Amino acid sequence: MAQPLVKKDDDHDDEDYSPFLGIEKGAVLQEVRVFNDPQLDPRRCSQVITKLLYLLNQGDSFSKNEATEVFFSVTKLFQSKDLGLRRMVYLIIKELSPSSDEVIIVTSSLMKDMNSKTDMYRANAIRVLCRITDGTLLTQIERYLKQAIVDKNPVVASAALVSGIHLLQTNPEIVKRWSNEVQEAVQSRAALVQFHALALLQQIRQNDRLAVSKLVTSLTKGTARSPLAQCLLIRYASQVIRESANTQTGDRPFYDFLESCLRHKAEMVVFEAARAITELTGVTNRELTPAITALQLFLSSSKPVLRFAAVRALNKVAMTHPMAVTNCNIDMESLISDQNRSIATLAITTLLKTGNESSVDRLMKQITNFMSDIADEFKIVVVEAIRSLCLKFPLKYRSLMNFLSNILREEGGFDYKKAIVDSIVILIRDIPEAKESGLLQLCEFIEDCEFTYLSTQILHFLGNEGPKTTDPSKYIRYIYNRVHLENATVRAAAVSTLAKFGAMVDALKPQIFVLLRRCVLDSDDEVRDRTTLYLNTLGGDGEVVETDKETKTLLFGALDIPLVNLETSLKNYEPSEEPFDIDSVSKEVKSQPLAEKKAPGKKPTGLGAPLAGPPSTVDAYERLLSSIPEFLDFGKLFKSSVPVELTEAETEYAVNVVKHIFDRHVVFQYNCTNTIPEQLLENVSVIVDLSEADDFAEVLSKPVRSLPYDTPGQTFVAFEKPEGITAVGKFSNTLRFIVKEVDPTTSEAEEDGVEDEYQLEDLEVVAADYMMKVGVSNFRNAWESMGDDFEHVDEYGLGPRENLAEAVSAVINLLGMQPCEGTEVVATNSRSHTCLLSGVFLGNVRVLVRLQFGIDGSRDVAMKLAVRSEDEAVSDTIHEIVSSG
Repeated sequence: MAQPLVKKDDDHDDEDYSPFLGIEKGAVLQEVRVFNDPQLDPRRCSQVITKLLYLLNQGDSFSKNEATEVFFSVTKLFQSKDLGLRRMVYLIIKELSPSSDEVIIVTSSLMKDMNSKTDMYRANAIRVLCRITDGTLLTQIERYLKQAIVDKNPVVASAALVSGIHLLQTNPEIVKRWSNEVQEAVQSRAALVQFHALALLQQIRQNDRLAVSKLVTSLTKGTARSPLAQCLLIRYASQVIRESANTQTGDRPFYDFLESCLRHKAEMVVFEAARAITELTGVTNRELTPAITALQLFLSSSKPVLRFAAVRALNKVAMTHPMAVTNCNIDMESLISDQNRSIATLAITTLLKTGNESSVDRLMKQITNFMSDIADEFKIVVVEAIRSLCLKFPLKYRSLMNFLSNILREEGGFDYKKAIVDSIVILIRDIPEAKESGLLQLCEFIEDCEFTYLSTQILHFLGNEGPKTTDPSKYIRYIYNRVHLENATVRAAAVSTLAKFGAMVDALKPQIFVLLRRCVLDSDDEVRDRTTLYLNTLGGDGEVVETDKETKTLLFGALDIPLVNLETSLKNYEPSEEPFDIDSVSKEVKSQPLAEKKAPGKKPTGLGAPLAGPPSTVDAYERLLSSIPEFLDFGKLFKSSVPVELTEAETEYAVNVVKHIFDRHVVFQYNCTNTIPEQLLENVSVIVDLSEADDFAEVLSKPVRSLPYDTPGQTFVAFEKPEGITAVGKFSNTLRFIVKEVDPTTSEAEEDGVEDEYQLEDLEVVAADYMMKVGVSNFRNAWESMGDDFEHVDEYGLGPRENLAEAVSAVINLLGMQPCEGTEVVATNSRSHTCLLSGVFLGNVRVLVRLQFGIDGSRDVAMKLAVRSEDEAVSDTIHEIVSSG
């Protein structure tokens, strides 16, 4: 029941009260009885339906009996002639989504309304029918829907077109027959009809690139009068440009159309065209100029939405073409004081990306006053922009680091503080001159830090970097204070950090030894255990003796095993006489589950946290392959790739493939799904053409006996390759099967079938398939501990590139290695960059790579490649991959 009306307190006169406050499902279901009254009260019935809709949209679920009772009661309201009530009836029927046997009850009423003289009835009846009907009934009303698409009333036509968009997902073959009517509706003078018609027509033709291109060509001649349709047309034209093979300047199709839209009278069209131009691949400064000019005009608009849209678009352009946006800097500076904090934040971050070295100090003064007025989520954006600016102008590190240090002492939430700490850490790593002052700032922050996670991560970072400074002793006081003033988690981290200083700086060992002995009686088990371990490991009772290499490796070395893999292995370990073997833990950064695609990677955190990833599927692959007798002689599985799609979406058959790499074999696992309900596939196999893969020889093929509708199955093809050779090649794939028709009423397949084939996309085995991504938490120490016995250094020319970021990304993808310490991120307009990579090559050989890039005025990129590994042949192989790639 609704709560009784109460008198508002004087202090809360401005509060809003929901009319649905406190309603209960049971009470509303009792009110449904009003639908059965001989004399219907339209107003009361509408109120009850509103409550039902509210409950449904709030997530309340009705049982089968409750939904059926409500549905049959609602159907009695068709006798009412009240227009408002009738609209509510349509809404509730759509939301209830009756079952197929219940739909029959309202079908006749809805079909009657669909042919009514009242346009409102017709439009809503079409929407409801298309929502609740199945394919059988749809064929009966198809003729009426075609007529509705070209109806003179725009409300009816739009209803039919929108229904077609929804039906395209469930009954595409029927909707595709409406192309002529939809084509006619595209020429409608009604703005909304033209918009919906264009959207539907593009979706009908979306799998035919030539048809989409012809559609865009015909409409760019001026037939799209609706601003909404014009915006859609701009997006489709941009899509054609992206899919076009030729993207050279001067040959870009439809660019003139996009530029002409910048002069359109509708602001939404102008903005859509400007944004489309700025997002073109390889767009030149000349092509950008008119779009930037249009966006600049919006910066001074009186409408906040236009100012926000323009500054957001310019912010994105500034990431790739900062010089093109500099002409807008004066206009953006005026937006720093904008009442809309989102606009102000975007203006600040854009200025930070486009400003020059001389404007840094002036911007810092403006930002200082600005920071106190915005929420943490906006502050984080500003902090990240300042970090990029510091990497762009390293000589300005003092003023920028001081700014970060000052805001670090102010109030703020965890995410905000973590963003600042991460930024300081990255600047310490990338700007050597900033190390000592940055570490002291972190030490001062940790004294007042209220977040345990940040305290432990800072201590961990301090233990890695502090011993390498000119005066490591000045950090000991800050670290030891944590042992007395913090909780057990931070105390344990402080003890570990002290031990690292003792292991790495022999002169500090006596002092560290004394401090650690005071921690032996700590109240926490973890702290006591760590202290005892470190005291025994350091040895010498604190004497000034050189710490041996094994001790340094234990305390300061990098763990080259992903922690998630170690955790999984420990959970699966069953106590026995056999001790746990850490060498048995997989070093691969784990992939997604079998049927999932790999998610985009997140930017590494500044604190060097361990690489996070979803649960492994390597064990699942190993179990699957080991269950097939033919693969038992192949040995231990080295690596499995993420699934590679070999078919486009919404095709008759869905196929993706996983590449399994063994020492001398490669196995392709084709995951196949039959998406046609009326067909059964039998004896399904993949025929592989090896004409472009000379180093491989097919040794066996394992087909799928039966592939029913929507039931995934796997077929395998195995190849042998020469041992010790990084064999690469392209494989052409053809799906071969026997297709049998299935009776939809009995679900039984015919006895006789027909042989058929389906062409799949080509698949490549590349050099990166023989490398596992395995990160290290401290690259410098891993590099030094690897030694230079098998080091191979050489220089390469990579030719002209758009920027260094493109070159770095290309080499990372070529080698398939794991970037370390965030070095895959290249500062905007940087002329040089160092990237650190880690991995394990086929044969479980650890590999470390140091890449040094440089770019000249003509955009030619040079690269120095240094490789260290546990096998000289592998070091040479990495260079061969780069030289041939």
